Amino acid sequence: MVDLEKLRTVAKETISRDDVKYLIGWRQGTYGFRVTPCFIEEPGEAEQLIFSPLCTNNLASYLIVTEKLPLPRGEKPDTRKVAVMVKGCDSRAVVQQLIEQGIKREELYIIGCPCEGVLDLKKVEAKFPHILDPVAAQWGKDKIIFQLPEGVVEVPREEVLAQKCLDCRDPNPVIADITLGEEIEAWGNGEYQDVKELEAKSAEERWAFWEDKFSSCIRCYSCRNVCPMCYCKDCILDRLNPSWIYRSTNISENTAFHLSRAFHLAGRCIECGECERVCPVDIPLMKLNQKFSKEVEEKYGYRPGIDPEAKPLQSSYRPDDKEDFIL
Repeated sequence: MVDLEKLRTVAKETISRDDVKYLIGWRQGTYGFRVTPCFIEEPGEAEQLIFSPLCTNNLASYLIVTEKLPLPRGEKPDTRKVAVMVKGCDSRAVVQQLIEQGIKREELYIIGCPCEGVLDLKKVEAKFPHILDPVAAQWGKDKIIFQLPEGVVEVPREEVLAQKCLDCRDPNPVIADITLGEEIEAWGNGEYQDVKELEAKSAEERWAFWEDKFSSCIRCYSCRNVCPMCYCKDCILDRLNPSWIYRSTNISENTAFHLSRAFHLAGRCIECGECERVCPVDIPLMKLNQKFSKEVEEKYGYRPGIDPEAKPLQSSYRPDDKEDFIL
């Protein structure tokens, strides 16, 4: 488990460096079980930082959102590093962004935080409804310890952890300049059990499942906007001339929208689950993305976001690749 005092000390030292412009981390939110990303620019602000089971946000998204904005006329770019705290899945996003040259390694200072699993807020708020006062949480042995207004409550972690954490194979950062805390043993085994259960159904049953889920989509674009791997300046889903996908929220257009995103993430999705977390209508998007991840891993032996020296899946080549599909 990451020691909070050590984290804040490292953060102060980091933000005091001349070559670092700010640090992206997490701080306590304003109500309930909410934690919010924050940008630390002064050493004194490091006292705000936390790392707990409530730190669900993938901070790697901000490396693209905040660092790729157009500069005001006449302003020179700030070439100092950005420091960022990362969990295991967050670090895979950073690696994949590096592989795709979306960012450069020399632009970053990475603080790795081994993660024992983050919470599914929908599970937590169902168990503890109507709590408005800020709540703290920490990891215990096979449990999550909540500091609720009425006192300390311990809950078995399987009851409140996000499903992505129960399946996680990479709880430890795969890339970091400094790592806080001891390595965590992975829970997941890479068996893609949820995907296999869906694969076992007939084509008609699978379509009925997805038709039901996609029909509820309101096309809010939250899944795309939160994704650390969706950073194209010109997104095909936004184009109006030519228009590839209409704005209509019917089953045809919704299906095209979600399948387009899934294909775009094939060999790129780092399984952070952010898309599913932010979906306001609870579409199980990870089932779709992990289907592609499973196919890519089984057919090509490729897992994105693991090796900074690797090539993107679709630009790689092996002389022993089978060519049976060529007529």
